[in-house]
Amino acid sequence: MSTKPLTSEPVEDFVSRLEAMTDDELFVIMNDLEKASEAAKGGAAEEILARIALTESEIERRYPGRLLAPYRDWKQRQPLL
Repeated sequence: MSTKPLTSEPVEDFVSRLEAMTDDELFVIMNDLEKASEAAKGGAAEEILARIALTESEIERRYPGRLLAPYRDWKQRQPLL
């Protein structure tokens, strides 16, 4: 997967898009960012990690007190990940 679409849009637009996503869409973005972070180097890695933090914050906002448990549960239910 290309990291360009995930990191090319302005941060404000990325955050707005996260807020409007369904839970499944949000979890797919988180999964894609995690995969991208494993392959990224230098400044790209920093940008991806920053967007992971924003995505984590959105998940935690939707599921107060559960941290990333909903995302981990979702990942376990995905047979193709």
